[in-house]
Amino acid sequence: MLKMFSTQLSGMFKRLYEQNEEKLEDSARLLAQSIIGEGKIYIFTTDEMAGVQHEAINGLEPLFNLEGWNNQDITSVTMSDRFLLISRSSSDEKILHLAKQLEKAQIPFIVISSIMEAEESTIQDIADVFIDLKLKKPLLPDDEGNRYGYPSLIAALYIYHGMKFTVDEIVKEYDI
Repeated sequence: MLKMFSTQLSGMFKRLYEQNEEKLEDSARLLAQSIIGEGKIYIFTTDEMAGVQHEAINGLEPLFNLEGWNNQDITSVTMSDRFLLISRSSSDEKILHLAKQLEKAQIPFIVISSIMEAEESTIQDIADVFIDLKLKKPLLPDDEGNRYGYPSLIAALYIYHGMKFTVDEIVKEYDI
């Protein structure tokens, strides 16, 4: 099973890169603007995606000037600040609520999530950059026709790291 899962993950990484290369660049530029403009980057995650937040803040190579968002007052956010919102599903109520507040306050934000077939979410329409993980079902079939192995955190970490590498390259050019 591990070999099959590894093969599926490899294909998922390839698809994520090919389908989001430009969006990763756009996201990185948006985040780098905040760093260069002396703003803050806030990250807000739900459920298992807290793993991305933990990596981004406490990992060996944290993202510069990043803070976790803990439902603080949105009025404390400046136009130089940026948000990174990450959830399993684009219809996550907590993510949608914050996204609508950010849109109203005209604060740029990025969303990393999966659009499920039955969802009629508008988050992908209001986000400055929306990266669809395209994880609608688990990767592996079992003998009864069910599926298992839903790697949402792995996919989100892959996208986060790709974004961070690009942010680091941009910021390095400005000697910050």
